[in-house]
Amino acid sequence: MSAYDVVAPSFDSYRALPPGVPEAIRAAVLKSARAAPRVLDLGAGSGRIGGPFVAAGDDYVGVDLSSGMLREFAGRAAAHHDVSPRLVQADGQQLPFRDAAFDAVILVQVFGGLRGWRRFIAEARRVLRPHGAIVVGRTEMPPDGIDARMKQRLAAIRAGLGAEKDRANAREDIAQWLASECDSSEAVTAATWTASRTPRGFIERHGSGARFATLPAPLKAQALRELGAWAAATFGSLDAAASEPHAFELQIFKFHNGNH
Repeated sequence: MSAYDVVAPSFDSYRALPPGVPEAIRAAVLKSARAAPRVLDLGAGSGRIGGPFVAAGDDYVGVDLSSGMLREFAGRAAAHHDVSPRLVQADGQQLPFRDAAFDAVILVQVFGGLRGWRRFIAEARRVLRPHGAIVVGRTEMPPDGIDARMKQRLAAIRAGLGAEKDRANAREDIAQWLASECDSSEAVTAATWTASRTPRGFIERHGSGARFATLPAPLKAQALRELGAWAAATFGSLDAAASEPHAFELQIFKFHNGNH
C-alpha cells in the first residue's frame, strides 16, 4: 500500500494547477517529440498532468505506484471526458514495458524522497525510443516566498521534535546526470501565473501530504501547532496573503540513440 493511497481523494484539493497550465505542459511535451508520439507519464498520480493528454486522445500511458491515485485519475477522466485512460499500477524501478516503447517519458514532481533514483532513471531510458525525450518538470516558486519560508521552518521544527528527516529531493542530481548523458537539452517555461499564497494554505497542504501523513499523530499535531504559532507571529496572521509569481518549468533531454 502506498502512502498516497490514503491522501488520494483530497490530493488535488490543494495542489491543482490553474486552468490552462496542464494544457500548456502537454503542448510543450508534444512539441519536443516526434509527430503523434507515444507518451509515458511516470508518477501520473491523479492526472494533474495527464488529463489533457487523455482528453485529446493522445497515445498516453500513465504509471503510478498508488492504486488510490490511479482510481482518482480514472474517475475524473470518466466524469469529465467520458474516456478510460490507459493506466498501469507499477513501480517506476521495474516497468512492465518492452524496450524502446515510448517517444517521450514525463517525470513531473516525482523526485521528492525518491529511493534508488539511478534505477528509476535507467528504466526511463530503457523504454525510450531513439530520438526520444525525457521531460522533467516542476512548479517554480519564489525562494523567499511564503511557501519556501514555511517549508524551511517546518524542517527545523521536525528536527527539533526528533522526527525522521524527509529524504532529499534527487531532482538536481538526476538533471545533472541526464544532461551529461543526453545528446541535447533545453529548458522550456510552459506556463506562468500569479498565485495567492497564505500560511494557512501551506499548513493545509502539508497536513494532507502523503509523507507528512505517515508521522505519528501526536508528532504531526505538535509540528503543525508550532508551525502555526510561528507563522502567525512572523506574517501577522495565518491568512496573510501574498501574490507570488509561479512558473511551470520543463527540462527536455533528448537521446538520439534511445536506450543505448
